[in-house]
Amino acid sequence: MTTPTLISSRDNPFLKELRRLATGSTDYRKQGRFWVEGDHLVRAALVRGARPSFGIFSESFWPLAQMEYTNAATKNIVISDGLYDTISALESPARMGFVFELPAAPALQNGAATVILDRVQDAGNVGAILRSASAFGFKQVIALRGTAALWSPKVLRAGMGAHWGLRLIEHADLALLAQLTVPLLVTSSHRGDFLHQSLQKQQLPMPCAWAFGHEGQGVCAELETRANQHVRIAQPGGEESLNVATAAAICLHASATANLG
Repeated sequence: MTTPTLISSRDNPFLKELRRLATGSTDYRKQGRFWVEGDHLVRAALVRGARPSFGIFSESFWPLAQMEYTNAATKNIVISDGLYDTISALESPARMGFVFELPAAPALQNGAATVILDRVQDAGNVGAILRSASAFGFKQVIALRGTAALWSPKVLRAGMGAHWGLRLIEHADLALLAQLTVPLLVTSSHRGDFLHQSLQKQQLPMPCAWAFGHEGQGVCAELETRANQHVRIAQPGGEESLNVATAAAICLHASATANLG
């Protein structure tokens, strides 16, 4: 167990930076590190081999912390429960969190099964799509400019640990997509076969790249033009549209299982 450093001042510079990491959506880009809170996310990171720089524990939790957590970080810091509350963005603070170094941006794998996020702005939607991507074997995610910040606290929480199993390329330009060699599929409310028809005709390629767009506007015109295939999702109940994260889960599952026995 690493002997912890005690911090008691609310104005400690490190704690000020930590508050910004915990509450801001893009502060991780400036600091080159990000904040993860709670048992589930921390465990998901450690299982994937990620190692934190700092472990942050509330004073009441430190004596109860499991050894896998107290031995995980290079340095441990213990603060009062009151100070911890000023850091946590959760309604019920987890009393334990870790600071990880932001991983270097990975190089594009042009033949990988890929999810493209085009200005998907809701952090909950983005995190849910990352979780579906990981579950269904789409291990590369390209977030175009205008998409919610992938390593923000809200996206991390919604992703439920999926981040550590994915190649995440964010703040990307459309020009990057020209390097992909897999077919590009987009959902549409008015073009292409219905998804279930494509499944019946065995017309869902794998690997492929699925593009999902802005919650209100859908994918941009350039992606529409580039698409090799347009797909519609049947909605017998009559709703006008589906939530983008729901649509993504349906499409990715269909592609991933199209060729299963």
